[in-house]
Amino acid sequence: MPKTITPEEAADRLAIRDLIDAYAHCADRRDAAGQMALFTEDTAFHVFMDSKAPEPTYVLHGREALAPVFADLNQYRATTHFNGQSTIRLEANSATGESYCIAHHLTVDGEKRSLMIASIRYLDQFVKQKGTWLFAERKLMVDWTDTRASAP
Repeated sequence: MPKTITPEEAADRLAIRDLIDAYAHCADRRDAAGQMALFTEDTAFHVFMDSKAPEPTYVLHGREALAPVFADLNQYRATTHFNGQSTIRLEANSATGESYCIAHHLTVDGEKRSLMIASIRYLDQFVKQKGTWLFAERKLMVDWTDTRASAP
């Protein structure tokens, strides 16, 4: 039998999903400031370019440290981050979760176009501060990539 959830839990789950979707939207619109605002001041952002690696490729600490990573998306003509399923475990004003994303990155160099597709999982720790859910920690796990020629 499915678990009954309270209206407050439903609202928290929806707010966390909105946070996950806002991250992807800001990335695709190149809104680095908006994307950074989704994180706590003392956030940690771990990037695993190979999700099977025991250690991250790099780790950034603090909201301001995120600016160059989000600005790095400017190398692409366009991106589309398509969020899939997510699981959220709530505990009062904190939560953990895992969400899936297929990210498309279009590069155009003169007449040459290429499309890099990445299968990403995000392992998240969320915190509710002043009534707003934020990322306290985000681990970006790249499960696989595929780069191919692209036609307009």
